[in-house]
Amino acid sequence: MRYLLTLVAVLLALPAHAAVEVLACEPEWAALATEIGGKLVSAESATTPQQDPHYIQARPSLISKVGWLPLLLRQAGNAGVQPGQPGFLNAADYVELLDKPSSVDRSLGDVHPYGNPHIQTDPRNIAKVAATLADRLAQLDGANAATYKQRYQDFATRWQAAVERWTADVAPLKGKKVVTHHKGWAYLENWAGLFEVGNLEPKPGLPPSAAHLAELLDQLKGQQVAVIIRSTYEDEKASEWLGSRTMIPHVVLPHTVGSVAGTDDLFKMFDVLVKTLVDVKP
Repeated sequence: MRYLLTLVAVLLALPAHAAVEVLACEPEWAALATEIGGKLVSAESATTPQQDPHYIQARPSLISKVGWLPLLLRQAGNAGVQPGQPGFLNAADYVELLDKPSSVDRSLGDVHPYGNPHIQTDPRNIAKVAATLADRLAQLDGANAATYKQRYQDFATRWQAAVERWTADVAPLKGKKVVTHHKGWAYLENWAGLFEVGNLEPKPGLPPSAAHLAELLDQLKGQQVAVIIRSTYEDEKASEWLGSRTMIPHVVLPHTVGSVAGTDDLFKMFDVLVKTLVDVKP
């Protein structure tokens, strides 16, 4: 069974003296909940750092926690985590979505009807979601509202300083051309000023084919492409094939917390992401 992961987290307030349970769709949002909630929250991700976030099996264990999208939410038996309720938080509602399609047709591949959901690759989006998440935790756990506010302010100060540093580091990359495996880096490209000129997938969600790679190889002739980007869960064969024939370097970027070595939290995730891009040698 296939589900599109667009939730930041499903939140469930427990009785007094117990932690707020946070079930996040992806590790970056569980990490963010922990940054803001500390010991007041128990955050878990429904997907692992090595897992393709577009695909997840509807396991009974997920149903028992709160449910899953979209079918499992209906089976969760918990009215408080349904859309429109305080226990339901959708990250995409709090940022400006990119790549909104004018029409949706299965012939176009795995096109997201409401826009590109991979918002976590722009650190400015993390800041926007953090503010909303802090307010929601305070709403669910009013007795500890002051603590959530204090922890959020501390996180926001440290995060803003880090964003300024990362933005300065990627400034030399502005205008550079890139090829990606999947159209999952639009927000990184928007933030860093990168220009995407091709994808290894012939259509979103379809694996690279020999015919498409040959067409892409021809398309890139004469272009100065800086790097080929893929995520850890994507097969390396296509990027290696194209890189060997074009001499374009190919890298694995962390798409979430824990997806590559040294990315144990959100700060380290972007430290590694930025350093990997900046250190690319043509």
